[in-house]
Amino acid sequence: MSIILAIESSCDDTSAAVLRDDMLLSNVIASQKVHEQYGGVVPELASRAHEQNIIPVVDGAIREAGIRKEEIDAVAFTRGPGLMGSLMVGVSFAKSFAQALGKPLVEVNHLQAHVLSHFINRGEPIPQFPFICLLVSGGHTQILLLKSHFEMEILGQTIDDAAGEAIDKAAKIMDLGYPGGPIIDRLAKEGNADAFKFATPQIAGYDYSFSGIKTSFLYFLRDRLKEDPEFIEKHKADLCASIQKTIVGFLMKKTERAAIDRRVRQVAIAGGVSANSLLRSELQRICDKHHWQAFIPPFKFCTDNAAMVGIAGYFKYLKGEFADISLPPYTR
Repeated sequence: MSIILAIESSCDDTSAAVLRDDMLLSNVIASQKVHEQYGGVVPELASRAHEQNIIPVVDGAIREAGIRKEEIDAVAFTRGPGLMGSLMVGVSFAKSFAQALGKPLVEVNHLQAHVLSHFINRGEPIPQFPFICLLVSGGHTQILLLKSHFEMEILGQTIDDAAGEAIDKAAKIMDLGYPGGPIIDRLAKEGNADAFKFATPQIAGYDYSFSGIKTSFLYFLRDRLKEDPEFIEKHKADLCASIQKTIVGFLMKKTERAAIDRRVRQVAIAGGVSANSLLRSELQRICDKHHWQAFIPPFKFCTDNAAMVGIAGYFKYLKGEFADISLPPYTR
């Protein structure tokens, strides 16, 4: 039996979790509201907030787990990718904490952690290898074929912007607020997804491109606003529903094709955009159509959290893959 303390600080959420093997004992997250007024994450403000949050968050996770810090067997931490200033806070704390206790360090790739969140023991079925996972967030969009916990083949990925970035940009263009993804998702439920048509780029293979969708949406609104300055306000829900349908449809078309081509019968989603209600329902619909098994993460494991870092760290701990204290964080 092993107890893993995990630390996540890649962007604007400070999080710490404690796992006993693959069972989650605690998962504490401190979110940063300071970025809302700027319409996006301000790296310098994020790193300062991490400095303020890291000690109470880790202390809270240990207390909630009902353990003593001396019982911890290893400290797992997000090494990257992410914002350098934010990562520095988590990495430095993890190194200091582990060294003070004489415990080993386990470095974790943030993207792998999102995918491996499906293996946190919740008393429910877990994916069996091989399976397809669509990893989609504000900074990354990839279709992965998982052959083992750490053998992930990238079948396709975005060649420019990420899907989550495109959704957030659409929200910003319409001045809906930040973060834009949840707002668009909420308003889309009140709109007609067929009200407006937006083209998707013709990209070979399983790759994606979202910059064109973003730009075409901007030009579409610019032209309509010339004719009617109140166009966005009048059609806000329909615009949200239509752009969301365009992006989600593009995502799932490639994912479905990858699963068919690779003859895989289990498909998962992960990452921040996996909280999107249309993406979740479309995955389930497609899997039902093909008699596949869908794996949809609980909402609490969609956004950045230390629980996913902990489960990735646990599997590395079992393999004896420990990190040297000299390892620096990386942004990409």
